[in-house]
Amino acid sequence: MPWKRRWPGSFVGFRLDKIVVFGVGLIGGSFALALKKAGAAGEVVGIGRSRATLDEALRLGLIDRVGACDAATLGDADLVLLATPVGQMSALMQAMAPHLGPQTAITDGGSTKSDVVAAVRERLPRHAARFVPAHPIAGAENSGAAAALADLYVGRKVVLTPLPENVPEAVARVRDAWTACGATVHEMAPSRHDQVFAAVSHLPHLLSFALVHDLAQRENREEFFRFAASGFRDFTRIAASHPEMWRDICIANKGALLGELEQYQRQLDELRRALQAGDAAALEAVFDEARTVRRAWAEGKLA
Repeated sequence: MPWKRRWPGSFVGFRLDKIVVFGVGLIGGSFALALKKAGAAGEVVGIGRSRATLDEALRLGLIDRVGACDAATLGDADLVLLATPVGQMSALMQAMAPHLGPQTAITDGGSTKSDVVAAVRERLPRHAARFVPAHPIAGAENSGAAAALADLYVGRKVVLTPLPENVPEAVARVRDAWTACGATVHEMAPSRHDQVFAAVSHLPHLLSFALVHDLAQRENREEFFRFAASGFRDFTRIAASHPEMWRDICIANKGALLGELEQYQRQLDELRRALQAGDAAALEAVFDEARTVRRAWAEGKLA
């Protein structure tokens, strides 16, 4: 490899001469900014659906120029990042396939992985050895090029779900790129990833969207929102997230998400029975255990 580690997370001479980013919003734009800040990016080329967004990304310095899904843009890229909603990735892979160079590493920033792996094997079979799926655990409710932050990934986790056929050099390049962004990189099997994140990410978003939507449909919704305070704000912050992205995530991971929804329904049923019975001790036991575990997690004892 053309770079050397001096210490964990620090690189000497690590540089990707050309990076292509599909989707220059929060995830893709922050990736580009972070690598620029680290001195690890030569040219960053952006591709997207909206010319206005691409122009904004240019103005903000996220990308150096706008490219196209063609050989001129993709053929000599060191790394291609798909930072679009997961529902768009299969079509993008099919469009990319004829134009990718033999040495280009490819990765993604999607919140689901089994569907991405299936799409790679269907749409990019000749390039599967160099496609290393990834999931940066660094989302936010804001989206678009203006939401990009150079330090978004600093101290955050990124999960790689390498394929059995991945060549070590491609895995190393993707791993080192995320590490250069300041992230801590972990590895998981794609199916296990989807099970874990159905519970700790996808279900919370579903519940948050559902609560806000429920109140929004009521005739006296203004009264509810007028008196909503910090508890409501904290619980529903993620309901301000990108609807298209979360629609795609929920559909892509519906099997695991339905399982988690059923598990959560059983917990709600338990609480309903305690309420109906006026069983204060049962309610307090649930609340106490939840508080203990939540505090331990916040203090890093369960990380």
